[in-house]
Amino acid sequence: MLRYYVRSIDELKSLRADKDGVVSFEYVILAACIITMVAAVFNVGTSGTIKNTLSNAMSTIGTAVITAVGG
Repeated sequence: MLRYYVRSIDELKSLRADKDGVVSFEYVILAACIITMVAAVFNVGTSGTIKNTLSNAMSTIGTAVITAVGG
């Protein structure tokens, strides 16, 4: 029983010192911020300079890709 106690304490200490989960959580926060910004720019009911410019750029790129592929 003591062996399991010591092993669990060691695992808890290593978990507390582990920083990999913190970095992953930071990436989740960053992704959420980017998704929010993109959703704000491409809101369906609105029209603006940023939305129009990005939409035109994506259409131009899409047309160029289709032309290059030959479809």
